[in-house]
Amino acid sequence: MENEFKIIDGGICAAKGFKASGTYCGIKKPAYENPTRTHKNDICLYVSDRLCNTACVYTTNKVKGAPIIVTKANLEKSGGKAIAVIANSKNANTCNADGVEKANKMCELVANELNIPSEQVVVASTGVIGQVLPIEPIMSAVPKLVNELDYGKNNDAATAIMTTDTVKKEYAVEFEIDGKKCHLGGMAKGSGMIHPNMATTLNFITTDCAISTDMLQNALNEIVKITYNCLSIDGDTSTNDMVCLMANGLAENDEITCEGETYGIFKSALYEVMANLTRMLAKDGEGATKLIECIVAGAQTQDIAITVAKSVVCSSLFKAAIFGEDANWGRILCAVGYADAEFDINKVDVDIKSDMGIISVCKNGAGIEFSEEEASQVLSSDEIYVLINLNDGEASATAWGCDLTYDYVKINGDYRT
Repeated sequence: MENEFKIIDGGICAAKGFKASGTYCGIKKPAYENPTRTHKNDICLYVSDRLCNTACVYTTNKVKGAPIIVTKANLEKSGGKAIAVIANSKNANTCNADGVEKANKMCELVANELNIPSEQVVVASTGVIGQVLPIEPIMSAVPKLVNELDYGKNNDAATAIMTTDTVKKEYAVEFEIDGKKCHLGGMAKGSGMIHPNMATTLNFITTDCAISTDMLQNALNEIVKITYNCLSIDGDTSTNDMVCLMANGLAENDEITCEGETYGIFKSALYEVMANLTRMLAKDGEGATKLIECIVAGAQTQDIAITVAKSVVCSSLFKAAIFGEDANWGRILCAVGYADAEFDINKVDVDIKSDMGIISVCKNGAGIEFSEEEASQVLSSDEIYVLINLNDGEASATAWGCDLTYDYVKINGDYRT
């Protein structure tokens, strides 16, 4: 994944032929009505000018949101084709007796306005679980969403999917295939309830590159494994996790139908976008003050490297130590040691790094002397890198997380009410 890409603006609208809109419709009414209050967008729509090959991955939680059930059924019926995505925040439409009915209704509303089959609509929801989704606000919003679709309104959509997020997450790149300029961009939401297995949070990615549905799905599966699946905020896997990737082919390159050089370029572009969105999600973890990036090298296999890296970023004790800016490296080695992977702990080296410097804390599985003053300076940064070398092979992997703070408990203590 060494290709060079030009970072561009536009998020889901960076690719040719994708337009978006977002608005506030009142899915979750405030506790009190204040006429001077500015409401945040809570529903969005984005549409392609041309029918797209579409690939998705979904949560593996046994409890699945109704939108996931409906989206999977729609794509099976359409043969992996979609042209529009509607998504709302504030209400997950999960564990509701009428959830599937409501999710289908959202697709039908969009389909009727766009004059397309409802199975060509992807639907997604995020927010509180177990509360009935009011459909009336959505019925009123859809005509407006369609009427206000525009190629430059990615920001309106990106803010509409935010829940406890403090910032919107967007990233896009430009690259070249067959002499044609291609674009790939996305938006993501998520701040808590993030511990993925085949998906994480809500993530929407668009491209104008021409690529078959099968190769699109293969690329998504492969890149999810080394990006979103290497992210953990709090150890809880959501019921509504989904990643949706749509390709409309408007870049007019020769369609990618098999592995090869052009497929490799596409995967590299997809990694560039998804890895950066993953990093943004980790840095904006609920209550977080610091990003943790754990890079494991010298593993026999990539799976071993992934397992060890995720074990570290998932450690509540280590996350708390990072919040306290305490170089308690024993918690790192403890997390490495209980990782479900085979390696020799007596070969493990650990360094801690930030923009303030780097300190070595462990060599050959044992602690080494270091300056607590220097360590405190390194840990004062808001981005902390844990560098682990297993000295056992050539494979490597990266995992992302954040510190564990008092505010995480505050946010989740009364999230529903």
